[in-house]
Amino acid sequence: MADGASLELLERPAAGLTATETSLRTSVPASYDKRLMVFAGRGSQELGHKIAGKLGIELGQVELTTFSNGEVYCRYLESIRGADVFIVQSTHAPVNRNLMELLLMIDAAKGASAHRIIAVTPWFGYSRQDKKSLPREPISARLVARMIESAGADRVLTMHLHAGQVQGFFQIPVDHLIARPMLTQHFLDKVVKEEFVAVSADAGRAKLAEKFAGELGVRPAFVTKNRPEHNVAEAGYVVGDVVGKAAILVDDMIDTAGTLIEAARVIRESGATRVFAAATHGVFSGPAFERLAGPEIEEVVVTDTIPLSPGAPDKIKLLSVADVLARAIRSIFTDDSVSELFAGENQLF
Repeated sequence: MADGASLELLERPAAGLTATETSLRTSVPASYDKRLMVFAGRGSQELGHKIAGKLGIELGQVELTTFSNGEVYCRYLESIRGADVFIVQSTHAPVNRNLMELLLMIDAAKGASAHRIIAVTPWFGYSRQDKKSLPREPISARLVARMIESAGADRVLTMHLHAGQVQGFFQIPVDHLIARPMLTQHFLDKVVKEEFVAVSADAGRAKLAEKFAGELGVRPAFVTKNRPEHNVAEAGYVVGDVVGKAAILVDDMIDTAGTLIEAARVIRESGATRVFAAATHGVFSGPAFERLAGPEIEEVVVTDTIPLSPGAPDKIKLLSVADVLARAIRSIFTDDSVSELFAGENQLF
């Protein structure tokens, strides 16, 4: 270095300087405030508005359309340069349109010089395809994770993944939230003359039923299940005591409701007086509503990670996760701990 004064400055010892004084010498102070902006895809407009409202802001404006040939178009209608952009989009049906829309919104934000891009996917589509069950199958959940990363997301905020290993498919930070506290509180507030028992619809969710039961202060049970093919379930028998009790069937999601209805029948035949159901995600595809309209289950409680479709039976109760997501978004924006929102209990597995 030719400049003697500059050399002298570099060689000057930093001893005696405070951390603040050292920082002032080694960084350029920002002349602007950080901005938090929330946008939502067409799959999560209502939830996006709720989240923005909880944060005290308006939902950002973005144009999303589908061309006649099926291609999706995206354009932000306001400047997002330098902002932390949170894109709310659950990838439910139409799954591939909503997924592509999420990817395009991420890419557009990247090209528009957003500071950080956080994909908020309360329902992570393809999460059930997390391993190879048969030869020559893809691991689709891993592929979707790579697509989100490649599009330019810096972080992912999601809720109750179907399998814990999906977090390992990402090389960017993943914040995992749970809805269990609000679901258990719903039943703690419900007065029934019988004692509750938390029941897993299959042995694979026994750990979830155990945690659910622990928060209710009751004992867990589970139903054995055989799945001969995709979306087909055959319930076996109950392991645990359900006689004379009000059973709460617990799962991470309800899709066609086949597993749920079969489990409810077995539980009633085993002596339960009433059957309720609770899940984070209400996918409700195919004949789900028709099955749930029957007498087997008295009430079904799910959250709004996926919007409820028209024609849903009155027995379906919808709880909003907007407050939980808004608090997590604020924590990410301010670089605070997300797990502290759940006292470190936001891992299900």
